[in-house]
Amino acid sequence: MLSIAVILVLSYLIGSVPSSVWLGKLVHGVDVRDYGSGNAGATNAFRVLGWKVGSSALLLDMGKGALAAGVFSQLRLGAVPSFGAWELDTVIMLLAGLAAIVGHIFPLYLGFDGGKGVATTAGVLLAVTPLTMLIVMAIFVAVLLPSGYVSLASMTSAVAFPIAVAVQIFVFGTGLDLSVLVVGVLLALGIVIAHRSNIRRLMNGEENQFSSFRPAQGMIGRGEL
Repeated sequence: MLSIAVILVLSYLIGSVPSSVWLGKLVHGVDVRDYGSGNAGATNAFRVLGWKVGSSALLLDMGKGALAAGVFSQLRLGAVPSFGAWELDTVIMLLAGLAAIVGHIFPLYLGFDGGKGVATTAGVLLAVTPLTMLIVMAIFVAVLLPSGYVSLASMTSAVAFPIAVAVQIFVFGTGLDLSVLVVGVLLALGIVIAHRSNIRRLMNGEENQFSSFRPAQGMIGRGEL
């Protein structure tokens, strides 16, 4: 059993694991940050290295968030600080998850220059409220497939999450803690801000579309991987 401080440190460290970068080097001997958008996230891994590495990176990034929120958050002992009317277990899960997200965006192992945190955020929220995240993931797919824009799907689903939580709390009277709504709003704002360059490209018609499960030809100087 560990203190909350140690839980946050462990969560940050697991969040810092650069899945896309390490998988790219391990499988193909390349740094995914040198190609495509230059981002260290799973979307660029899909674009540059194909669906096998991309989907593996996506699952690992989600797993980091789920592990921090669902497992590390439970490793505590002794007195914990009060959070008023908010449910303590949920708050600690969210704090651990936030630490993992910060780790993904500012990873210790990459000089604090990481991805945008969408997949890790999804993993955190999946551990906290699975039903809501299933709804949000369906929205993500519903936006991605016809549009082809991962960035648009990410932002839409990020905004949809707090809306779905609010409906569950205030309309259906479910037992979701209000802290989930507060954190959901903050995460949605953070994800939209992180995608500000994508927003500019979308408005200018210059955003890259997700159009293939195969590696981008010639993008890493080795043809098709």
